[in-house]
Amino acid sequence: MNPFPPELPIPRQRAGIGLRAEHYVEFSETRPDVGFIEAHSENYFGRGGKPLHYLELARRDYPLSLHGVGMSIGSADPLNEAHLQRLRELVVRLQPALVSEHLCWSSIGGVYANDLLPLPYNEGALAHVVGRIQRVQETLGRTILVENVSSYVEFADTSMHEAQFVAEVARRSGCGLLLDVNNIFVSANNHGFDAQAYLDTIPREAVQEIHLAGFTAREVDGERILIDTHSAPVADAVWTLYRRALERFGTVPTLIEWDADLPPLAGLLAEAHKADVLLGAINQEHRDDCLV
Repeated sequence: MNPFPPELPIPRQRAGIGLRAEHYVEFSETRPDVGFIEAHSENYFGRGGKPLHYLELARRDYPLSLHGVGMSIGSADPLNEAHLQRLRELVVRLQPALVSEHLCWSSIGGVYANDLLPLPYNEGALAHVVGRIQRVQETLGRTILVENVSSYVEFADTSMHEAQFVAEVARRSGCGLLLDVNNIFVSANNHGFDAQAYLDTIPREAVQEIHLAGFTAREVDGERILIDTHSAPVADAVWTLYRRALERFGTVPTLIEWDADLPPLAGLLAEAHKADVLLGAINQEHRDDCLV
């Protein structure tokens, strides 16, 4: 018998944190006040062991978002059916509220790049990823979310803006969107586009989760490049863009991503609290508007 209630919902007015191995014990012992947890799916493909044990402990008390990094939805390789079936088993076992993947490619010819690489934004790539997302959704028996990735180069064979591409992927495939606000900020800086215009292009109803993270600045050939490292607090400018996103999309469950130079658990919770404050403020503003 499955011990987990189906799809324990994530509160739209709360923020969550990623469950990381360094925090397993403290998290399980302290049961912090956080809206939800997110876990990288591939870390729990084993059918037992310490990682799955701690994730199941947390899942009993917290809504769960499963976030994949290895599907390589945009690759020209065939979908990895073994990978997809392991994800299906994990979804059936844990009954997460949300399941997400990256709108990118990371492998070709069976060789993995260990990175989330951008796509050419054109009709051919659009049709390709839409078909693959639909295949994943059919296998899982549920809608998934896809996440916009940060980028540092662009393909010459691009005929539409990234935001248009992302919006069309959601419209044609029926998937939802995991909108990474930090990735929008990073890519806007690197490619010189308007981050607010990006937000305005994304359909309101498609956004079901938001990611926030820290970036690192580098000097490359005399230019300042931002890199999505997940190794620092969320930058003030990203918090500002996040508030604009909430003003457009309303309160959306928000995840603090931090994967490198990991702080103590209290540091992650403090970042989540900042998001909680903004979510609460936007929620109150919307209530006040309804009373006018």
